[in-house]
Parts: sequence; structure tokens; C-alpha cells
Amino acid sequence: MTYGSGTTGAPGTGTAGAAGAGAAGTGALTSVFVRIKLSLLRNGLRQSSGRTAVFVVSIVFALLFAAGQLLGMLLLRGHAQAATLAVLLTAVTALGWAVMPLFFPSGDETLDPTRLVMLPLRAGPLVWALLVASLVGIGPLFTLCLAVGAGISVAHGAFAVAVAVFAVPLVLLVCLALARAVAAANIRLLTSRKGRDLALLSGLVVAIGIQVVNFGAQRLGQAGGLARLEPAADVARWVPPASAVGAVDSASRGAYGAAVAQLLLSVVALAALLYWWQRSLTKLMTAPDGSTVAAAGTDTGRGGSGAGWARLLPEGRTGAVVQRALRYAWRDPKAKSGWVTALALGLIVPVFNALQGHGSVYWACFAAGLLGTLMYNQFGQDTSAFWIVAMTVSSKRDAYVELRARAVALLLVTLPYATLVTVVTVAVLGDWGVLAEGLGLSYGLLGAMLGVGAWASAFFPYSIPQDSAYKNAAPGQGGLAWASMMGGMLLAAVLCGPLIAVAVWTHVASAEPWVLLPLGAVWGALLTWGGLHLAAGRTARRLPEILTAVSKA
Repeated sequence: MTYGSGTTGAPGTGTAGAAGAGAAGTGALTSVFVRIKLSLLRNGLRQSSGRTAVFVVSIVFALLFAAGQLLGMLLLRGHAQAATLAVLLTAVTALGWAVMPLFFPSGDETLDPTRLVMLPLRAGPLVWALLVASLVGIGPLFTLCLAVGAGISVAHGAFAVAVAVFAVPLVLLVCLALARAVAAANIRLLTSRKGRDLALLSGLVVAIGIQVVNFGAQRLGQAGGLARLEPAADVARWVPPASAVGAVDSASRGAYGAAVAQLLLSVVALAALLYWWQRSLTKLMTAPDGSTVAAAGTDTGRGGSGAGWARLLPEGRTGAVVQRALRYAWRDPKAKSGWVTALALGLIVPVFNALQGHGSVYWACFAAGLLGTLMYNQFGQDTSAFWIVAMTVSSKRDAYVELRARAVALLLVTLPYATLVTVVTVAVLGDWGVLAEGLGLSYGLLGAMLGVGAWASAFFPYSIPQDSAYKNAAPGQGGLAWASMMGGMLLAAVLCGPLIAVAVWTHVASAEPWVLLPLGAVWGALLTWGGLHLAAGRTARRLPEILTAVSKA
């Protein structure tokens, strides 16, 4: 199959493509794609000195980490659990390659094969050319170091070394083919709005991964150590590409039949991935793109999806603003990213600490504090569309109702969720006597964060770029954003001082802590009310200045 300039191809395109491919040859095409990859890297670094500095720093850190990992694997040579660790590290690395295109689709321009749709190229040579071009980069270098270290750590004997010579490059090729095949199969999704939403959640995945790694490391530090991983390693050594490393270990132990079978598994997996990749390219570049039609149909069907719950909201500005805020939280990629991150981390951090045996009910307040940050920079979330809101605000009362409705929209989700997190944390701890104390402190902190967030929104507004997935403030406003967030969080903690003092008193005087529940709820409501009134006056007086500040992106 030869790709043409349209979905069916113009007359003579296939012949010209075949002739061109035959004349150039796979080797020449591969050379061209390698040079293209190098040119993309070089031209990208020329865009700005900041990007060059980030690239250089990332290379240095990647090389240092790869060297440390390689040294660590070499030191494990001869250890009883060396094979277990080598196999599992290879499996985790392959998993990272599989999900990388889903969360970082713009990290490599050559991951998008639709850029080549106008070129008369055959799928077979194109697959090999892109595969070889994929060897250029920091990721492949790190993976190669890991594979070399894993192979050396488990290779004992001449036959095992011979198997390792084939296993090491096989691991690298399977990882690269896996990433490319996944990207080609999902490129329509990754270049759509849902794909951009998925990319914005990459920070959440990293944060959750850090918590999982931390939890796992603490578990491994207890009795048993790496021996706890042996059951998982026994399964992973038969899953490509970890099976290639498992083949080296089997050869070292004299299980030659198992070694050949495990090595063949990785070879078959590589062939299957290349075939899948080629089929995806053929379908992608010759079939019409119906994603827009499907999206349009989906949007049409959703037209009245909010009619049911919207009828429960009050009439007037309050109901309209609550509905708008909730719709933004669901549809806007950056707002959705903030919500999902706060909801996930707000539950993971206290529960994981409780599971590790050194948690407390006070960790449940982390959810309230994290969810409360969503109240900050409310007007910046509107970007330049804030002028629509500004046109409807003519008095302090209007500004107060606007901010109060935004706080209500947050409370509809954050209040029950903070309660849920506290109850789950207490259940894991097994100490129901501290439930009232935990709920009171959580409610007080949430109210303080909402009040201070409203105040910071009016006094320190800043613009949020919509064309960047990772920038949360316009150039020149980064310091303002950090000062607003960090200063506001410190101020909220100070405002919760009376609740903290009462909590300390209940422990010192051995009093019942149930009083903290109503006290925390009332104190949080007062702080929210006070912050909204302070912010309303400022908002009504400085609408033009706020609009200017949030329109700089």
C-alpha cells in the first residue's frame, strides 16, 4: 500500500510512490528520517535559550541517572534477587514506553504519522525508517543503559552472554515499537480535544506514581525485602520484553529450553508490534477522518444533558454562575486537570499514609486544603472572556453574588468529598473517636481556603495561558501566581489558628473533641463569608484592572 495525497489516491500516485521507494531503498529512506529527527531536535533548540538550557539539563540528569542505574545493576551481579529486580525494571520501563505517547503526544513531532500523509511512501519501509529514527533521543539511551545493566547483572556463562547480546537490543526495539504502535493506533484521539485533556492529566499520573513508588519502597524496606517481588517477577519474565531478560537468567541457570522460549516470545512480540504499527499507518493514511463527524454527533446528543440537575439550582445569577462553573470544570481541559488532580491526591495522600502505619486524621485536612486552592484566581480562569462577567457587575452586591455562586459551585463537590476522605482515613486508622475532630478541622480549613481564595482572586488576578498544557501563568506573572497561592495558603493556616488551639486544648485537658465539629463548620462559614465580602468590594471597584490582568495570555 502506498500513501497518496488523498483518501483514495490520485491516478499514478501509487506507481510513483512504488518507484520512488524502490529507487531510494529502505536504507536511504532510513537515513533521511534520521536526519529529519536530528534536524527537529536542532531547530527546536534554536527557538530559545531557555529550551536549550532545559534540554541540556535534562540530558545531564538522564545520563547521571542512567549511569547510576547501570552501576547499581552491575553491583547487584551475583545477588540472589538480581534477576527479580532486572526483570521487573525492564517490565516497568516497557510500561512507561507504552503510556508515554498517551500523556506526552507532543513530546516528539515524529510520533504523529499524519504529518507524512502527503508523501508517497510504502508502509513497510516507513515503519523501519521511523523505528531507526526513534533510536535518537534521551529515552532510548536511558532504556539501552537499563537493558545493558539488566543483561550484565544476570548473565553468567558463555551461553548466557550470547543470549544477552541478542536480548539487550531486543528489549530496546520492543520498547520503541510499542510506543510507536500505541501512538499510531491512538493518534486521532491524541490530536483531539480529549487527547489534550489526557495530556493535561500527565501530572496526576506522575504524582500518583510517586506515591505508589514511595509506598512500595517502604514495603520493600520491611522484612522480606526484594523477596516480596518474586511472584511478580515470575510472571513478568514471560511477558515481553522482560522475557528477553528472563531468557538471559534462564540461560545462566542452565534452563536452555526456557531461555530460547522466552527469547522467542520477545521476537514474536516485536514482529506483532511492527505488524500492528504498519496496519495502523495504512488505515490512518488511507481512511477518511470521521472524528469530527463523531464529535459533532456526540455534542448534539449532549445538548440537554444538564437540564435535569440544572433545574435544581436557584433562579437568577446564582444558578447561572453555579451551572457555568460546573460546566467549565467538566469541559475546560485546565480546569478539569486541576479538579482531577486535587480529588485524586486529596484521597491518595492521607489514605496511603494511613496504610503505611504512620498516618493520622490530620492528614485528611490535606484534601480540604488542596480542593480549596481551586477557589484561587477565579477570574483568571475566565481569561479575556471575563469582560462578559464585568458587564453584568455594577455594584458590590453583584460582585458578592458572583463570587458566592462560584464558592457554592466548589462546595457542592468539595464539601462532601472532604467528608468522604476524612471518613475513609478514620476507617483505615480504625480510630472512630477522632472523626469529629477531623471533620471540624477539615471544614474550617476548607472555609478558610475559600474565603482567602476569593480575596486573592480579587487582589492578585493573573492570566492563565490556554495554548500551553504546562504553563499556569502568563510571562511576567509567575511570581504573582506563586505569591498569591503560597501567601494565601499560609494566611488560611493562620486563620485556622483558633481551631488548632481548641484541638490542642481538647488533648491537653482530655476533653471530648466532638465540639470541634460544629465549631469548625461555623468558623469555616464565617471565614468564607468574610473573604467573599472583602473580595466583592475590591472586585466592584477594579473591574477594568482585573480584566487587563487576566487577558495577558
